[in-house]
Amino acid sequence: MMLRASINKVVRSGASIKSLTFKPQSCVSTEISLRSYSVESTADAKQGGLGISFELTQDQLNFQESARRFCREEIMPVAAELDRTGEYPTEIVKKAWELGFVNLDIPEEYGGLGLGALEASVIGEELAYGCTGISTAILANDLGEAPVIFAGNHEQKKKYLGRMVEEPLSCAYCVTEPGCGSDVASIKTLALKKGNEYVINGQKMWITNAGVANWFFVLARTQSDPKVPASKSLTGFIVDADTPGIVLGKKELNMGQRCSDTRGVTFEDVVVPAENVLGGEGFGFRIAMGAFDKTRPAVGVGAIGLAQRALDEATKYSLERKTMGVPIVQHQAVLFMLAEMAMNIEIGRLAVLRAAWTIDNGQKNTYYASISKAFCADIGNKCATDAVQIFGGNGYNSEYPVEKLMRDAKIYQIYEGTAQIQRLIIGREHVKKYL
Repeated sequence: MMLRASINKVVRSGASIKSLTFKPQSCVSTEISLRSYSVESTADAKQGGLGISFELTQDQLNFQESARRFCREEIMPVAAELDRTGEYPTEIVKKAWELGFVNLDIPEEYGGLGLGALEASVIGEELAYGCTGISTAILANDLGEAPVIFAGNHEQKKKYLGRMVEEPLSCAYCVTEPGCGSDVASIKTLALKKGNEYVINGQKMWITNAGVANWFFVLARTQSDPKVPASKSLTGFIVDADTPGIVLGKKELNMGQRCSDTRGVTFEDVVVPAENVLGGEGFGFRIAMGAFDKTRPAVGVGAIGLAQRALDEATKYSLERKTMGVPIVQHQAVLFMLAEMAMNIEIGRLAVLRAAWTIDNGQKNTYYASISKAFCADIGNKCATDAVQIFGGNGYNSEYPVEKLMRDAKIYQIYEGTAQIQRLIIGREHVKKYL
């Protein structure tokens, strides 16, 4: 059913008040659409003078409940089958877009909801609880769009962000290459300027959403001399996916998150207009790092959603499974495992919210972003492994949910910067305080 009623949204900014009108697309359920809620701006929250608070606002609670219901009604019933087939969740992504769960970061000026990192984290945890492969498919646009939001000019934002809210499209973040992942400075893809255009040649690998993307953010060298440092040689481009010369690789069959579309992308004499350069030549490394600072907490919260699911499944099983005449939860060894899972999830969630708060308050976020990503990724893996252990032999079997959680969890220690790279960043940021 097409929802035609306009929603008047009032956003306060200092003493000024502006009214925004939204016309939501068709929704599978108007009751759980994010578009039916108004969002208290960060400025309002600051003016409230609450200081440190561990309570979500009513709007944030509404978002959380909406995402939780979408997870239970749409994601969980099909998660195991999509994991088995590896089929991309097209219909679920479309429903998520209709309800406002896709493109969370797009500013209101370009038709988006303009949610903060804190709201996005609350939503992301709930979606990841059901299936991190599906939640990755839903939320991957946020990474692809981050460079445009961070460094795009008005025309670029209007053209490429605007289309994302007009219809259910996807985009992709093309940085990783076969020979370099976390080592962004070692990128080999080359973009040489010819007149008012650039010609891109190179190969990217492990690109999420590549097979369904409408456009790509591509990081390439614009200096052929390999001795020129990344801070001066890397440039970011917006590249339409239908540009001649783009060759998509096969959809990869991965250990986990199997329904997410991951594949290689090859650029063979791909011509891109100079107007699609983001921020100017040599600005690409800063764009990529700025995007990671904003999106790494969202990766961390996905791992927390998975960890919470592992804890819930393990707890329910421990209350039902009996050994030595009693439920296994009554054995101290099992109870301690559950307690440690719960402790780490709470700490990880707070780390994510701290990083998200830092973003929303316009502060440098590198330190907290890496802490939240590294810690939560480790916790997701530990909780999934412990859940399998609590299930025993059943946990190793695909008829039970926790073996999938264990497979899905591993990628959190790898993508968007490995666990080791995060520690390197944290260490460097820490030492800076003493210099």
